[in-house]
Order: sequence, then structure tokens, then C-alpha cells
Amino acid sequence: MSTSFDLNEHLNRRLYFDDIEEGQSWISPRRTVTEADVVQFAGISGDFNALHTDAVFAQAHPFGQRAAHGMLTLAIASGLTTRMPVYRLMDGARYALVELRCQWRKPVFIGDTIYVELRIGKKKLSQKRPGTGRVLMHRIIKNQHDEVVADTEWTTLMTCRKEDA
Repeated sequence: MSTSFDLNEHLNRRLYFDDIEEGQSWISPRRTVTEADVVQFAGISGDFNALHTDAVFAQAHPFGQRAAHGMLTLAIASGLTTRMPVYRLMDGARYALVELRCQWRKPVFIGDTIYVELRIGKKKLSQKRPGTGRVLMHRIIKNQHDEVVADTEWTTLMTCRKEDA
């Protein structure tokens, strides 16, 4: 017996503020940080700090090797999050990123593979913008050893589900 699956219905599904629950969590795909990433980010950002771009200097640093820029790690984590199916279901309901906090815990080296654990934190309806709410999204960035390299909080303004008329 075959069942009918409406792919368009599935692809058009959207998650709103009301659909997200505190405590939910998901894991992103993984991505290896390459030398090309570090070189390109240095060029784009203008941050040519020797810790990122000079192998001889970095050998004498306490890390013992070149480390990826912290902001590069954050940017890759942002991209990994957008590849998560649940995050894509929020497309169209996310109104704006309104706050970002980050604590870097460990360096990310060239060749490290990172991923994001996305956890939903506190939710609060907006007093300033009716029909929207703020959602705290913890994005814990981990390396291939499951060590936390950065602990971040992204507060996102999302639209609420409209009541059916």
C-alpha cells in the first residue's frame, strides 16, 4: 500500500514564535576549518593578526600553532545553523537578530571540525512590537572532541503565528 506525500506542503511549513519551545535542542552538520577559510577571512576582515597568519610567530605562542579568528568561528557557526532543517523552517518568521553574546572557551585550529548545538532558551512576547516575541537561542560551538570552543547567545525577534480569521 502506498501513501501520498505532499512535498510542497512539507517544504512550505513554517515555525513561528508560538511553535518554538524552551529547552528544545538540535545538532548542526559539521564543518572543517581550512587554511583557505583563515586566509580569506583575514582578507575580508582586514585582520592579519600574526596568530592567524604567521606560522612561525604562532609556534612561539602558547597555542603552538595558528588559530582561526574568533569571528570566523562565529561566522561558520552562523552558517552551520542556517543549514539545520529546524532553522530553515523558521525562515520568514525570524524578524531580526537583536542581540549577540559570545564567550570563546578554546581556540579553533586549522583542521578542526566544528558543529553547533542549538538550544532554545527563554521566550518573551515583545511589548514594543505586537505580534512578535524574543527567543534566546544558545548556540554552543563544539570541536571534533566535543569540547566547547564558544558559548553564544543569539536573541532573535520572531513573528507570532497569526490567528485564523
